[in-house]
Amino acid sequence: MTGHWLLRRDQTAVERTWTRVVGAVTWLKSTYEANPPAERDDGGRAHIALEDKIAYAMDALPRGVDVCWVHYTKSQSLISFSVVCCLNHHHPGLPCPLPPT
Repeated sequence: MTGHWLLRRDQTAVERTWTRVVGAVTWLKSTYEANPPAERDDGGRAHIALEDKIAYAMDALPRGVDVCWVHYTKSQSLISFSVVCCLNHHHPGLPCPLPPT
C-alpha cells in the first residue's frame, strides 16, 4: 500500500516534499514528460491523456489520496512514480517523515 511508503524514511527528500498540490502535480507532469509512454504498434491508445491524469491528481491529492502513474516507456521499460499524501486518507495514523514547517 502506497501509504506505507511514509515509513521508508531513507526514501524521503526535502526537494520532493510539497505543501501545495501544484508543486506535486508539476513534479508528476515533468517526470511524465521526461519519460513519455510508448505508443501501440496498431495506433490505439495505451494510456489516458496527460490532461486527464493531471485533473485526477488535482482532485485526489487535496483529499489525502495518493496518486500513482505507471506506464511502459518507448524503450519498453516500466516506470512508476507516485505522490504519497501525508496525512494520508487511508492511513491517518502514519506520521509524516518530513512534516511541513
